[in-house]
Amino acid sequence: MASTSIKEVAREAGVSVGTVSNVLNRPDLVAEQTRVRVLDAIERLRFVRNDSARSLRSGRTNALGLVVLDVANPFFTDVARSVEDVAGESGAVVILCNSDDSAAKQDRYLRVLQEQRVRGVLITPAHDSRLPVDELRERGVAVVLLDHTGVRDDLCSVAVDDVAGGRLAATHLVARGHREFAFVSGALTIRQCADRRQGMRESVQAAGLRLGPSVRDVIVPGMNARSGAEAARVLLASGTDSLPSAVFCANDLLAMGLMRELLRAGVRVPEDVAIVGYDDIEFAAASAVPITSIRQPTLRLGRTAAELLLDECDDPEGHVHRQVVFQPELVARESTVGPIDG
Repeated sequence: MASTSIKEVAREAGVSVGTVSNVLNRPDLVAEQTRVRVLDAIERLRFVRNDSARSLRSGRTNALGLVVLDVANPFFTDVARSVEDVAGESGAVVILCNSDDSAAKQDRYLRVLQEQRVRGVLITPAHDSRLPVDELRERGVAVVLLDHTGVRDDLCSVAVDDVAGGRLAATHLVARGHREFAFVSGALTIRQCADRRQGMRESVQAAGLRLGPSVRDVIVPGMNARSGAEAARVLLASGTDSLPSAVFCANDLLAMGLMRELLRAGVRVPEDVAIVGYDDIEFAAASAVPITSIRQPTLRLGRTAAELLLDECDDPEGHVHRQVVFQPELVARESTVGPIDG
């Protein structure tokens, strides 16, 4: 079935093509009676406006790009939902891209977003050593770093203090009497992982413990439950007697996979091994043993980033770049405090 044209709508409503265009783009310029007649014609003919053609004329669509590391992680799902809510309030749409922590895949999506003439891009960079934003900005595309601390004054960024989060986790475990730890994480080229590790190590040192004997790093390929189970198998390889008494995982998915594998091997949580996760996703509280986690203000993170991006899109000259850092909080559950202490 062929698409209805704007000329057909004009003919049906008995008005000019310009009047139909005004109804679509500047309805305040059209008398109410005429506007109602045009809208009725649009409804009868099932007319759908051609935004592609409009974007070619204006040079921009009303779309925003959102590039995240792993859309399967509920943390990023919640952030995306918050971004979408803010975009919807302004009449914008969001194109969601999943980089899988791959710089090559990330760059490919950024090229696609440029081709789609997006107004702005929210991005969690795949690697901290290279921020792929300059080409976008040279083309007039606004950019905000999401879940990434600010490294440049000419860019907006929204993040959580992950060093502080790592300190919270380790301080809690030290207070519970633990002296031997493992840190389970994806690649330390991911800024969030490196910062959480740094915070943990700072707290361990502040407690008078030596890093070498006291903390073991277990670096796994991904940031998912499958990689968490792999980390558990690494720790179990030397026998249950050599397990650390506490494990801090760089996110809750790792913690869930780790705990499932440890429980399968007969290791008790938290009696034999205490576990702390990060993000406080909904599933953390619903695990077989509810997981102590570092909570991030996920919805505020996404909303603030989207608001900053839209402000820069709407007023590039008057926009003031901000680097917003939220503070995390520890939510203690049975995976560290046990059912009696809780």
